[in-house]
Amino acid sequence: MMTDTRRASVDVEPETAQPNSPEPGASEGNAPPAEAAAAAETLAREAAELRDKLLRTLAEMENLRRRTEREVAETRIYGVTSFARDILAISDNMARALQTIRAEIKEKGDPNVKALLDGVELTERELAKVLEKHGVRKFEPREREKFDPNLHQAMYEVPDPSLPAGTVAQVVQAGYMIGDRMLRPALVAVAKGGPKAAPEPVANDNADAEPSPDQH
Repeated sequence: MMTDTRRASVDVEPETAQPNSPEPGASEGNAPPAEAAAAAETLAREAAELRDKLLRTLAEMENLRRRTEREVAETRIYGVTSFARDILAISDNMARALQTIRAEIKEKGDPNVKALLDGVELTERELAKVLEKHGVRKFEPREREKFDPNLHQAMYEVPDPSLPAGTVAQVVQAGYMIGDRMLRPALVAVAKGGPKAAPEPVANDNADAEPSPDQH
């Protein structure tokens, strides 16, 4: 009898024992689906923001690189502007000296003066080459060329009916450009009193059209 009672109790224990089973969808180490979706959305948003910041930074760096290259190029070209203006004053004095020496040669014909003239002319040519090497170019307006305030500076007016009004009558001093910028405008005399340029005709497509029968 005792043996049967122990056996019965042993057979009943497995049925009454209830192990702790995990809840569905809440296993250890796994978040609920809603929290996982929210976390994924947050990560995606942060990744998009970081990508946008990276693209903006790259664009700013590219703009900075281009701006720096442009500033370096402009400095290389226009950095001698003040120095070039000072040199032009020397060139002007040399040109005036040449005009005076040429007049003396015509009057006296002194060989010593001619040798001096040759030396000054050679120096003037070398100076022009040096200026051109550094981007300084000389320009002289032509007679009858239309006056351009961006290139020319009017010194006085010349009454000359043979020249169109508002054109260059005489060049007082040559102008100079440095790169694409004006270094010094050309000093000119402007013609006055000549014929004015004829205005351009205004196109009228209906000028030759016949009136309609309803028009009287």
